Amino acid sequence: MVEHAIHESPPSRLVISFHGGSPARPGPAASRSDRAEGSVRIRRNSLWGDRDFRHLWVADGLSQIGTRISFVALPLLALTELNASAFQVSVLVVLETAAFLVLGLPVGAWCDGWRNRPVLLIADVGRAVALGSLPVAAAFGALTLGHLYAAVAVTGVLTVFFDVAHQTYLPRLVERAHLVEGNSKLQMNISIAEVSGPAAGGLLVQWLTAPLAIVVDALSFVWSAAWLRSIKRTEPRRERRTDRRLISEIQEGLRFVFTHRLLRAIACSGASVVFFQAGSVAITVTFLTVDIGLTPGEVGALTSVGPLGAVAAALTTGAIARRIGQARLVRMAIIGIGAGMLLVPLTGPGRHLTWFAVGGLISGFSLVALNIAEVSSRQALCPDHMMSRMNATIRFMFRATAPFGALLGGVSATQLGMRPTLWITGAGVLLSSAWLLSSPLGQVRDLPLDQASPARP
Repeated sequence: MVEHAIHESPPSRLVISFHGGSPARPGPAASRSDRAEGSVRIRRNSLWGDRDFRHLWVADGLSQIGTRISFVALPLLALTELNASAFQVSVLVVLETAAFLVLGLPVGAWCDGWRNRPVLLIADVGRAVALGSLPVAAAFGALTLGHLYAAVAVTGVLTVFFDVAHQTYLPRLVERAHLVEGNSKLQMNISIAEVSGPAAGGLLVQWLTAPLAIVVDALSFVWSAAWLRSIKRTEPRRERRTDRRLISEIQEGLRFVFTHRLLRAIACSGASVVFFQAGSVAITVTFLTVDIGLTPGEVGALTSVGPLGAVAAALTTGAIARRIGQARLVRMAIIGIGAGMLLVPLTGPGRHLTWFAVGGLISGFSLVALNIAEVSSRQALCPDHMMSRMNATIRFMFRATAPFGALLGGVSATQLGMRPTLWITGAGVLLSSAWLLSSPLGQVRDLPLDQASPARP
C-alpha cells in the first residue's frame, strides 16, 4: 500500500511541493519572493535534468527490481535445491517481512544521526554479498536451509536500513519544491518492478536455474551501489547526540508523529487504508477462484490489471497534484481506493468480470497517487532532524496493521461470506478519510504549512 508501501515555512498556506524554492534547497525561512521565483523555475525544469537525481533514480530502480526478483527466486531456490516443504518456504516470507516490525523504529532513530548515502551503499553491498553467498554454496554442494534462512534474514535487515534511509535521502538531495515530482518518479520504479520483477525472476529461474537467477539478483544490488556511489552532492555530517538513549530517540519520534495534527491525520488515515485493504487482498484470490470459478491463469490475468493503473498514477500524479492541490489529492485518493474496492463484490462470471478489472484500475491508480501524495506531504511537513524517525514510525504503523487486517478479513469471510467482507473492507477504506476530514487537511486545497513544525536550528 501506502508504502510500497504511505512522508516550513511560517505564514504561507501554499503547498511547498509546488510553490517553494530558492536556488539552494529552501528551508523554513524561505521568503515569499523566493517561493515565487522557485515556482517559475520548477515549471520549466524537471528533475531529469538533475544528474544526481537521475543516478538515484537508476539505483533505486535496480534495487527495486532486485528485491522483486528475490520474492520469486528465493522460494524457488528452496524448492528446487533443498526440496523444502511448504512450511519451510513460508518461513522465508516471515523472515523477509518481520525485520521491519522488529527493527523499524530503532533504525529510524539511528538513521537520523547518520548520513543517508553511506547507509544506502552499505545496504546494497551487504545484500549483494548475502545473496551472492547462496549460489556459491550451491555450486559446491554446501547450501543448507539454515544458510538460506540466514541470508534472507540479513537481506531483510539491510532492506529495513535501505528503505528508511531512502525515504529520508530524497528531501536532502532535491529541493522540497520537487518532492512530489521526485516521489512520482521513484514510485514509477516500484510500479514497474512490481509488474516486471516477479516475471523476470520466474523466467530467470526457468532459463538459468535458481542459483544463477540469484547471481543476477545479487548483481542488481552491486550495480545499484555503483550508481549511488557516483552521486556527487555531499550530505552534511549529521549531528548525533550521544547523551540520548535509543529508547528516548524512538519515543521522541513516536511523540512527534502523534502530537503533530497533520502527520497524525496522514498516518492514521494511511494505516486505516492498509488495514482494510489487507483484509480485501487476503481473500481476493479465493473469491475469484471459489466464488467466481476462474482458472489460475484467468486469476493472474485479471489481477494484473491493477498494476497498470499504478503505472499510470506514477506518471501523472505530479500534474494532478499541481492542478487540484496536494491535500485535496490525498482525500480524493482515499475515496478512489474505496470506490474501486466497492466495485469488486459486483464481480460475476462473463461480462461481470469487468467490475473487477475497472475496480482494480481505479484502486490501483488511487493507491499509488495516495502513496506519492502522502510521502511528499510527510517529507514537506517534517523537520530534517526528525525525518528518519518520522518515516520509520509511520512505516511501522503500516506494516504492523496489515497482518491484523488480513487475519480479520479471513475470519470475516469465513463467518459472513466473501462478498459481505469485500463490501465491509471497501466501506472501511472510504471511512478512513474521516481522519483527514476532521483535521486541518479536511477542507484545504494544499498543505497548511503554517502548522508545520520548524526545522531545528
